[in-house]
Amino acid sequence: MKKLFFICLCIPFAVKAQFKIVNTATIDLLNLRSTTWPINLQRVTKESDTCYVLVFRSQEYINEVIMKTLRFPNLEQLKYFQKGLSTLKTGSTGDVAEFKDYTIKRIDKKKEGSWYTLVFDGGLTNFQQPEADKMIAVISSL
Repeated sequence: MKKLFFICLCIPFAVKAQFKIVNTATIDLLNLRSTTWPINLQRVTKESDTCYVLVFRSQEYINEVIMKTLRFPNLEQLKYFQKGLSTLKTGSTGDVAEFKDYTIKRIDKKKEGSWYTLVFDGGLTNFQQPEADKMIAVISSL
């Protein structure tokens, strides 16, 4: 009887120790495209830590849906991404902004204007100048 009482008394504490509630919030800052090739900029807050992520579908594989998440550990790193886009905006075709984990390349097309190619972790996505301008504006306001 004493053993049963002791087990009933200890089980709630053992079970409670296995579950930890973590306050996590994900906020969409910018939804550039929600079509077949989505690009989303999000802020992720976990307890007191805030990071930013750019989520996109890799355009490398047409028949497969492979989502890539480019993580910026803090606002400073996200601002570097913005500076890369701003610098390429004033550049010319073939200019490349290389960072530790990703690269952005500018490609000019006569009829379509400027395009940017973001390459990260084996995945890539393309976006046009108006989409880059929206990202620059949103990141500047942070």
